[in-house]
Amino acid sequence: MFLPLNERQFEFWRMRRDGMAGAEIARSFSVSRQSVSKALQGMDSKISRVLMEMARSNQIEIRKVSFERGVLFGRSVQLNTDAIIFVSAKHGVQVWYWHDGDCSGCSRSHECRELLRDYASEIGIALAGSEMPAEMADELFHKLEGML
Repeated sequence: MFLPLNERQFEFWRMRRDGMAGAEIARSFSVSRQSVSKALQGMDSKISRVLMEMARSNQIEIRKVSFERGVLFGRSVQLNTDAIIFVSAKHGVQVWYWHDGDCSGCSRSHECRELLRDYASEIGIALAGSEMPAEMADELFHKLEGML
């Protein structure tokens, strides 16, 4: 899904997601706090629309959502499994479905590992050990959900 935004807006949003205060962001860019606040309000609106539309189009019932963190936890009606929708600076908007699969034979396991490592790094979550994407996702998303 396309997320119409400008790079500065997204950078402000990402910095806030990483824990920076609006005043710190404003100083970093030599702009007013009001400019940062207005940009963040716009981003929150865009992020909320994207997360809600992705949930609707993927038939995911919403359990918990944080527009400021760019994450939505829910349950897929069609697949009868938990799902998460998240915004990644590197990978865009992603949907992940929980599963207990053996990823070792999957041709996409390398891509999944990269996505999960990148996203964990973006949001400051250290992953303990497993290289199996299903286990990495379980650890990552349980830690993230605990942060909300």
